[in-house]
Amino acid sequence: MNISELKEKVLSGGEITPEEATWLADEAACPLDELLEASAEITRRFGNRKFDSCSIINARSGLCPEDCKWCAQSVRYATGAEVYPLVDRQTCMDVGEANRQAGIGRFSLVTSGRSVSGKTLDTICGYFSELHSRGGMGLCASLGLMTPEGLRRLREAGVERYHCNLETAPSHFPTLCTTHTMAQKIATIRAAREAGMEICSGGIIGMGETMEQRVEFALFLREINPSSIPLNVLQPIEGTPLAGTPPLSDSEILRTMAIFRFVHPRAVLRFAGGRARISPRTQLRALEAAVNGAIMGDLLTTIGSGIEDDRHMIKEAGYEF
Repeated sequence: MNISELKEKVLSGGEITPEEATWLADEAACPLDELLEASAEITRRFGNRKFDSCSIINARSGLCPEDCKWCAQSVRYATGAEVYPLVDRQTCMDVGEANRQAGIGRFSLVTSGRSVSGKTLDTICGYFSELHSRGGMGLCASLGLMTPEGLRRLREAGVERYHCNLETAPSHFPTLCTTHTMAQKIATIRAAREAGMEICSGGIIGMGETMEQRVEFALFLREINPSSIPLNVLQPIEGTPLAGTPPLSDSEILRTMAIFRFVHPRAVLRFAGGRARISPRTQLRALEAAVNGAIMGDLLTTIGSGIEDDRHMIKEAGYEF
């Protein structure tokens, strides 16, 4: 087994096996520089050189009843995160317009909590309908575990893509969350696809999982076949159970992203949360090798990145913005 053979297998339309993906994760067998070079070739072959940018509004914050150990918005942890109900219409439109003017390609409403229903869903669908009528950006939603009917309503309101992270490998998820299951997430994803939406689904690396579990996660996501895969790097939040988690090395982050590119040659691999923990040089290497999309601007409970700084780095990596 060698990196050139696996690269050619992917370039010719084949899928790497679990054994081959595990070999890519082996530092001794597969040198990082060679892996990144091969990953870059796959990205150039299958990826669009027009960078896939998106931004979000934290449309409802805090008081989430779930016990996800990484999350600042869980009511179970004292994190000092902001708490507020659904933002008003004008705030949502203003944030959407600012992102449209900045040239961001997609805009998403993200809400804390297990789900959205009733009058809150009515209001959100109204927001999306107005955003859709203004045009200029793709619309995405991240509203938790939704019913098929709720997802159909979102699609009718103009939402093109639904976001629901699987978060981590199936073998690791139960150690991080006990109030909902991965099966419930998958049911939401399937219902969103049946409603006519594309799927955005990824997760967080650096939550105590092994490299083997990152490979497991990448392969499991292949069954979901998302159009977009956000790859967050854990930014430990004081007050959460993962507050003391040690950071990943740059080489671990780069190797993980390259493996995801081998497993998902045509998906948009998206920078998401935790970029403040990645050096600018490592971010650039990731863009050159595997990453061709990003959530830009501020995130849910952490500061994201400056759009102008990102624009410069994206162009330096050879993408169009």
